[in-house]
Amino acid sequence: MLQRLKISWKITIFSFGIVVFSMLIGGTILVGSIVSLKEEELGRRLLVTARTVAQMPEVTEGIPAQQQPAIQASAERIRIINDVTYVVVMDLNRVRLSHPVQANIGTPSGGADEGPAFAEHTYVSKAKGKLGTALRAFVPVMNADHVQVGVVLVGQLLPSIAQVMLGLSGQAYVILLLTLLFGILGSWKLAQHIKLQMFELEPHEIARLLVERTATFHAMHEGVIAIDKDERITIFNDKAKQMLKIEGHVIGKSIREVIPDTRLPEILDLNHPIYNQELYVSAAHIMSNRVPIKVNGQTVGAVAIFQDRTEVTRIAEELTGVKTFVDALRVQNHEYMNKLHTIGGLIQLGNKEKALNYLFEITEQKEELTRFLSQNIKDDSLTGLLLGKISRGQELGITVSIDRESHLMRFPDLLDHHDFVVLVGNLVENAFDALQSKLDQLDKRVFISIEQNEDVLSILIEDNGGGMEASVQQHIFEQGFTTKGTKGRGIGLYLLAAIVQKGAGTVRVDSVPDEGTAFMISFPMQASVESMKERGNTKTVDTEWEQKED
Repeated sequence: MLQRLKISWKITIFSFGIVVFSMLIGGTILVGSIVSLKEEELGRRLLVTARTVAQMPEVTEGIPAQQQPAIQASAERIRIINDVTYVVVMDLNRVRLSHPVQANIGTPSGGADEGPAFAEHTYVSKAKGKLGTALRAFVPVMNADHVQVGVVLVGQLLPSIAQVMLGLSGQAYVILLLTLLFGILGSWKLAQHIKLQMFELEPHEIARLLVERTATFHAMHEGVIAIDKDERITIFNDKAKQMLKIEGHVIGKSIREVIPDTRLPEILDLNHPIYNQELYVSAAHIMSNRVPIKVNGQTVGAVAIFQDRTEVTRIAEELTGVKTFVDALRVQNHEYMNKLHTIGGLIQLGNKEKALNYLFEITEQKEELTRFLSQNIKDDSLTGLLLGKISRGQELGITVSIDRESHLMRFPDLLDHHDFVVLVGNLVENAFDALQSKLDQLDKRVFISIEQNEDVLSILIEDNGGGMEASVQQHIFEQGFTTKGTKGRGIGLYLLAAIVQKGAGTVRVDSVPDEGTAFMISFPMQASVESMKERGNTKTVDTEWEQKED
């Protein structure tokens, strides 16, 4: 039955039980203190009564003379006046000369606590008798010569706990009632407050949500890591462990202890999300979204959702590189068909020699360009991309020229051929878009230069298209920003900025409205992963802008 109770009732009953138990403990201590104080007060009163009897002439002179009736009368008078249970006068032989019970007069007393009194000691003791526990005061009786002749014993039965409780004043009961009332009210308010903080959920509902949440996180294809405001891990799913090569139980540990080069705690300080950022964490190259966790407007933690950048690169290559190669094949097919038609027409006209010369000419041009690129650009993907862009430019009426001093022997340490396909492909396509927008321009050119030495690799891509205003230049690397209307998605130059950051490079943009734009990108050849991490802590990409006046 208790298990079926709501959490608010459970908390109320439990907390009220604590209040009652605390009151019982406190009440026991209080009653004990009251009893102790009453005993002390009673002991003092009994001693005063015993001294009074011991100094009465009827007692000091009557004990040696065995004047029992006079002693009994005086003792009973004092007992009644002082409201004590009994007053007993004994001689040195412990024979009782007075007692409330007439049958006990003249009989010897056998109390175990009486001995010191016959050695001239005054004291109070507690003894248990037939009528109950009594407090007994002993005072020796001295004659005129200060010689002990007897002992006076004054006793008072101690009240029980129930009698002490009944003897408390009415204020004590009012306090008790108010304490219980406020205990119940406080318990109920506490239960309501806890229930509110738990979003009105019952414990079994919270347990179910926790199990479902944990199963969901572990089933995700992306890595998920969450921390609280103290930088302790609250979520670390299996995919994140697989990507970052983390083993064992990490929940509750400091994120900096598990992942020394983490970038998640900085979200607690920044207090705003960072989306689609490439990072190196535990030697893994990831694409990360990091978001602060807020409850009622307060940041209580941060969560990172990330995936292996290898998969993202593969998708980007499919979206950019593969599309480019398909377009290049289509353009080449169209180009070769036109040339075949030309050769066929010359043969039909009987100009066999001209047809042969034309064939040798176009073959030599293609072979020379292909030979140059193969010798100077040591990557088939990039070579194929450049050939495709040249053919695509011819189809669009755009002359794509490659600097004959260009050469690329190897890629920088932090980059690969996927990055260069995305980078060069996007920049050339942007140049084509800029030139196609100028319908009245006849001379349309795109110039490509790739230079490399032991320290730096530089890429220059410029066009004589429409250029950009300064207001546009400031936003071209932002995700989603585009000037192409519904055609553009604002992703090309954003990917370029990510590649520049990955390679610890810089980009310079020179643009003049109605005259053209030039992108100059440089990468260090020997940049290390550590330098990349340090660079990533400052800003996304270094850029320089220059807008020339006419």
